[in-house]
Amino acid sequence: MNIILYSNKMDEYLEHDNVIDYDNEAIAEVADTLFQKADNELNFIKTAYEFVRDNVSHSADINQDMITCRASEVLKAGHGICFAKSYLLAALLRCKSVPTGFCYQKLILDDDTAPVLIYHGLNGVYIKELKKWIRLDARGNKTGVNAQFSVETEQLAFPIRPKMGETDSFIVYPDPDRKILEKLRKNKTRTELWDDLPTELEYNK
Repeated sequence: MNIILYSNKMDEYLEHDNVIDYDNEAIAEVADTLFQKADNELNFIKTAYEFVRDNVSHSADINQDMITCRASEVLKAGHGICFAKSYLLAALLRCKSVPTGFCYQKLILDDDTAPVLIYHGLNGVYIKELKKWIRLDARGNKTGVNAQFSVETEQLAFPIRPKMGETDSFIVYPDPDRKILEKLRKNKTRTELWDDLPTELEYNK
């Protein structure tokens, strides 16, 4: 696996804005708590990842129709779809100076009920101790989904099935894709969003 950085400026993978809002008090408090529990940065990354994966639900898994986007909003609501959860993980890690970006895969939404290709979001995280980037998927585990923290053998939420048109990308972007943000902001409910999920990225233009 050859991870590619979209930008060679590491500072861009540490920035905060109105989506990755780690200047928010609640985000900072959670980051501080998780950081204090860890005995080193690598353990903090694992702890933060597992916190988002296990303690923040995927909206579809709990049949929640509210859309969350901003990291602090995801934390407060306790749920979000894959993109939103990746924003929260990025905010928690960046809050403690861990370079974190965004990765995308193109997957079939549902083999039986919605066999359409849409984008799925996850994170790229820099492990300073090992001087390497890894990908982590905080989507949330359930039957058939078993994503895990690993610095060696990647274990993401979904296997890529090229024969079905699914594709993987190993590019780590410093900012959330703007076209995806537009979808999250434009649609008022997840029901509406499910009929308007992103099929292309602004970054690809």
